[in-house]
Amino acid sequence: MPQQLALSRAAKLIGISRATLQKRIKDGGLHSFDGTISTDELLQLYPDLKLEESGLFEQTRKIKEEAFRRRIMDHALPAKEVLAERLFEQGMELNDIKQHLQHYHTLVVGLQDRIHELAESSPAAKSTLDKLDQWLERELRQVLGEEQKPDSLAVMDAMLKVMSAHVSLQPSGRDFFIEGNDTLLEAALKAGLALNYGCSSGNCGLCKARVISGQVMRTRHSDYVLSDPEKQQGYTLMCCHTAVSDLTIEALEATSASDIPRQQLTARVKALTPLNNSMMMLHLQTPRSHRLRFLAGQSVTLGYVNAGSGEFPIASCPCNDRDLQFHIERGLGGTFGEKVWNGLKPGENITVYGPWGDYLFNDDAQNSSLFIAFDRGFAPIKSLLEHSMARESNDDMVLAWGASAADGHYMNNLCRAWDDALENFHYLPVSMDGAASAQAGTAQVVEKLLDNFPRTRRFEVYLAGPEDYIAPAMSQLMAAGFSKSQLTPIVV
Repeated sequence: MPQQLALSRAAKLIGISRATLQKRIKDGGLHSFDGTISTDELLQLYPDLKLEESGLFEQTRKIKEEAFRRRIMDHALPAKEVLAERLFEQGMELNDIKQHLQHYHTLVVGLQDRIHELAESSPAAKSTLDKLDQWLERELRQVLGEEQKPDSLAVMDAMLKVMSAHVSLQPSGRDFFIEGNDTLLEAALKAGLALNYGCSSGNCGLCKARVISGQVMRTRHSDYVLSDPEKQQGYTLMCCHTAVSDLTIEALEATSASDIPRQQLTARVKALTPLNNSMMMLHLQTPRSHRLRFLAGQSVTLGYVNAGSGEFPIASCPCNDRDLQFHIERGLGGTFGEKVWNGLKPGENITVYGPWGDYLFNDDAQNSSLFIAFDRGFAPIKSLLEHSMARESNDDMVLAWGASAADGHYMNNLCRAWDDALENFHYLPVSMDGAASAQAGTAQVVEKLLDNFPRTRRFEVYLAGPEDYIAPAMSQLMAAGFSKSQLTPIVV
């Protein structure tokens, strides 16, 4: 018998993105009812689907093959206590179904008895009632006697409920999955949600959320104590609890820079990676108990003892708040930039202060997004792109990257990989090498962009790069039909 699956769960079961299914629904190739889709229709849409090669089946196969390896037990499977609770919940659900079936069976038997009584007491209606009784008996035999073909997606949905839990967030309506040993907070951040939190270690209480339905379990120690009224209302700490069953929780998301507090922390240099002759990637890692909360597109101030400080855009996704990436161009950033290129070593400490800036996604806009990067402007745009990918946005994303040097597309392979892997992402590298001026270079980028993607005139536009490029690019875009309200620029 076909079942209705939540869109996120259906996408996870067959190993495709939620955005792909949303696009199918938007194009009319798939029907959605109250945020769910039918397993029958899903299998009709993907008739060649081999479940053993799909996302969850592949994960399950690997787990079986490496069942006794600590790496798998620690990172792919939930803790045994959580698994036990989820199996118990499945058993309770199965028991409820059996009780309902028994109740319906009793009703049907009672109905047959009533039909027989009416047939005996009303000879005129006996023929009709006998036919009704025969029809009912025939249908019961067919339902109870036929060998029903199992719904493969429904079977895997039951497995998925043990492997991971589905969480719906109110009032935004967003949702995400909890896998492995992730807490509610960790899973939400990985899904691109900007939830409120502070220490992420159970001390501050800023990550409180109210559980509307479902069951949670504490998996990590916390010193913060909820008040009795908070406990009675169903509040829990997201940084210390995971989901036992599918959940609906109530928690607010940050929507503007003013929602993010200023923070100061000490991070460790994890790696220094040259990206080309003039660009270095600085990879910092924060302590587990003191992570940086920020929004995609924001910047921070980095400082080093006796080497000054400098402000740099974060080039990584807020979904990974411990691992911070920065693109440091040779010759920029003052004495701090010089230290990055000459003498900074892995393991050393860097002071991080911020975040700053309101170069953020326009969440009120309903249009797709166009990203235009000039040289080092790719850094904040990379953060925006990775955040949008984490949220599994189904809107189109176009990246045009203008580079003034021959090796200026310093993460070209990454952008091409995104283009190959994502249906809704398109990449256009443009060489400005040899352009007579910055204005001539931006004109090349805008002209090539509109030749290849004329529909982007309706998109929200995010520009980033040196000041010499931003002003002429803004003018050229408005001359080409873009409105000023569509354009969100940042000078880096």
